Amino acid sequence: MKNWFKTVLLFCSVLFISSCVSKKDIIYFQNDEIDQSKVSNSYKTIIKPDDLLQITITALDTEAVRAFNLAAVTYSTSSNSAIGVAQQQNYLVDNNGEIDFPVLGKLKVGGLNRNELIELLTNKLDPNYIKNPNINIRLANYKVSVLGDVRLPGSYTIPNERITILEALALAGDLNISGKRQNILVIREEDGKKIQYQVDLLSKQLFISPVYYLQQNDVVYVEPNYARIQSASSNSNTTLFISITGLFITIVSLLIR
Repeated sequence: MKNWFKTVLLFCSVLFISSCVSKKDIIYFQNDEIDQSKVSNSYKTIIKPDDLLQITITALDTEAVRAFNLAAVTYSTSSNSAIGVAQQQNYLVDNNGEIDFPVLGKLKVGGLNRNELIELLTNKLDPNYIKNPNINIRLANYKVSVLGDVRLPGSYTIPNERITILEALALAGDLNISGKRQNILVIREEDGKKIQYQVDLLSKQLFISPVYYLQQNDVVYVEPNYARIQSASSNSNTTLFISITGLFITIVSLLIR
């Protein structure tokens, strides 16, 4: 009886130890060194299809810019009058990377960054329509999604249009202890194709990764480790079996004293 009990106790001890998570699998940025000259803080938002652009144009001649700052309002069908406060018109980038802009018509904006689009509009407007225009562009629907083994999965709207993968994970409450830090997946659309990047949070090489700065509509996926997958696949019978086994071991230990 004693030998049998020792065998069961040894088995449970091995099972417990194997389920423990090693420190080397948890601590961020513990591996590798990087050349600081390769670390860049520059980031430019690239305009893509399905982006909503808010474009505001100002100048000394307020009448000249009026036609380029359309207001979006809701009309009542019964009274044929506007309802609520007028808001700045947003321009949807279509699948061809184009927007339909007042007076100027179709403009190819896909693939441009903010400064390039400002330059394009300035050249179109000055001096034929507006002299010395001041152009402000904002992406109205900039968001990233964080899925998988994190505390608060979901989509997050980013008002300042600049976010790192670490900041996105922080918004999602960080990884659960069971999340695999060595294999974070970032899914990004480039030239109409879904591209996948792998990121290792344990390595300092993260800071020079092409996905350290996320782009709009990027998806970050955290894979659960093997123990979490096995736990999710277990049913209530497994929990009951463990409880009965623990109770049985306790009884046996009392009997053999």
